[in-house]
Amino acid sequence: MRRRRNKKASLVEMQMSSMIDMVFLLLVFFMVSAKPVVPEQEIPMGLPGQMAQEESLDIPDEMTIVIESSGQIVVNERRLDGPTDRNLPNLRAVLLRFAQAAKNAQSEALVTVDPDDAAVHQRIVDVLTCCSEAGLVKVSLSGGGEDG
Repeated sequence: MRRRRNKKASLVEMQMSSMIDMVFLLLVFFMVSAKPVVPEQEIPMGLPGQMAQEESLDIPDEMTIVIESSGQIVVNERRLDGPTDRNLPNLRAVLLRFAQAAKNAQSEALVTVDPDDAAVHQRIVDVLTCCSEAGLVKVSLSGGGEDG
């Protein structure tokens, strides 16, 4: 005997309500977990040279003492004391005023001694002694004289 097939096949139906619920849950999940896009104009950007300076810079005071080959002392292009004077009273007075002015301005007092190659060493020692008596501790020697 043959079986008869039922011509009326059963239709498969899917429940759409549960699928719609899942789509909404996924939509809400991605909306919550997504980061908002920051527009370019709101991105903070610092260009070089645009930053405001927080502290003022202390520029040190500097004095240049040139010792010529004749023994003449030149301070910041001004001639002081004769070539034979070992006490150097004018230089000592200028250095004392310079040290006091730097102290009042709360800045470093820098002194550069620039002797000529032919200058007598005793003259260099005399200038360094004046610097020491004025209380100047930041003293440097430059090797080049007037020509360098």
